[in-house]
Amino acid sequence: MTVYYENESGITFDFPVQEQLEALVACVAETVGCPEEVEVNTTVVEKKEIHRMNREFRQVDRPTDVLSFPMMEYDAPADFAGEAFQSTKTVSPESGELLLGDIVLCADVVCSQAEEYGHSIRREFSFLVVHSMLHLFGYDHMEEGERLAMETLQRQIMEKVKINR
Repeated sequence: MTVYYENESGITFDFPVQEQLEALVACVAETVGCPEEVEVNTTVVEKKEIHRMNREFRQVDRPTDVLSFPMMEYDAPADFAGEAFQSTKTVSPESGELLLGDIVLCADVVCSQAEEYGHSIRREFSFLVVHSMLHLFGYDHMEEGERLAMETLQRQIMEKVKINR
């Protein structure tokens, strides 16, 4: 497993970010039954940058907490045998691992949401990484059934890594 991390925000976190990312990525991959080692890129940016990216890539003109940029498509969430996955499967030339995609987090929003929800910055950061990782595996929350399935997985994963509210 390879997890690249870059912090472009100027905000430092009071927990070992690289270690936390690796634990989260491994737990999500295991939970969804990913049959291969994975590579993920994670970048932390300022509010102005995530606002720009949200406008450019989602046509939503406001900042957000996290953006996910999956490399593969799935017939169904985490369907590694499906035709869509097999035809879009991307392997990193550097690591030889499954290149899941990119996660972009907004440090300002992570911090403000942690305060708003009354939990630690580590918990909010971790929850958003788990949420984004599930998107990289093809999960979504546009419809009620999808949302419930994704929320159930998020809870299970957060419990596995022992980060509760």
